[in-house]
Amino acid sequence: MARIDLQNVSVEFPIYNVSARSFKKSFLRLATGGNVSEDANKHIVVRSLNQVSLTIKHGDRVGLIGHNGAGKSTLLKLFADIYEPNTGNIRIEGRVSPMLNIMHGIEAEFTGYENIYIRGTILGLSRKQIDNQIDEIANFSGLGDYLAMPVRTYSNGMMVRLAFAISTSIMPEILLIDEVFGAGDADFMVKARERMISLVNQSSIVIIASHADELIKEFCNKALVLESGRVKYFGDIETAIQVK
Repeated sequence: MARIDLQNVSVEFPIYNVSARSFKKSFLRLATGGNVSEDANKHIVVRSLNQVSLTIKHGDRVGLIGHNGAGKSTLLKLFADIYEPNTGNIRIEGRVSPMLNIMHGIEAEFTGYENIYIRGTILGLSRKQIDNQIDEIANFSGLGDYLAMPVRTYSNGMMVRLAFAISTSIMPEILLIDEVFGAGDADFMVKARERMISLVNQSSIVIIASHADELIKEFCNKALVLESGRVKYFGDIETAIQVK
């Protein structure tokens, strides 16, 4: 069974080109919820996550709630092994499938088919797995003969169709989603929503960062409220929305 455990985890980013004595420090404090300090060398340090402890278990569908700069994206990137904690411990059991930027890895000069292999490899799929799924990915994208053309010839909507079709070809255990539901044209969104529901149902753990309360209510059974990098509340969704 998939599981995530965090114990007193903090993630910090030093900023070397800002003077601790300048007005910029006050500006940064406002922009980051007050998590600005100085290290031993008098460098500015932004603490994006601050002493976070929590456990997420099999069956949890967690909505991340908080204002911009609260630490939602940092937490997702921590789960995705993009960031490492400066302090504390993190333990993850299960394969993590991040959908944080579905356009990552898409190369404009390559064809749609070539991009399926590039993006699929980034997502952790083997060549054989991509071979087995390429027809389904192509059909879902609805791009037809355009898949043999360079992506630079696509409209923005076509690029989103391709990226979404590839990104959702995974079989996730721990699914991480960052504001992906608003992508694509109206017709494609019907298919995209059905695909996302299927992915959520297949996953052991789902973690979604979104500013849309209705989306959190629809897809999640718990909510985590972050404020200035700290856990303000973790539990019932309705309560979380009230205290955010």
